[in-house]
Amino acid sequence: MDESLGAVAELFKALSSESRLALLRILAGGPSTVTHLAEESGLSQPLVSQHLRTLRAAGLVSVTRSGREAHYEIADDHVTHIVEDAVKHAAEPS
Repeated sequence: MDESLGAVAELFKALSSESRLALLRILAGGPSTVTHLAEESGLSQPLVSQHLRTLRAAGLVSVTRSGREAHYEIADDHVTHIVEDAVKHAAEPS
């Protein structure tokens, strides 16, 4: 079996949460702080932080720090395309 399939499975595992998908869609609009992500998503700040750790571990999100503030952003354009393609696919009649 192709070894890269394991990496793909891990990617989809990180994307398997509705909350993480919502955070990625917010981040598609540009870098954001945990506070802003919590406000936009309706999730608590600790839960947002937990989801961001998972997304960072999967290489889907990166972080830059400025003083005490951390700004999260989508790691590359492929992530946005994967999420948006999945949303379009799910909306298609079966």
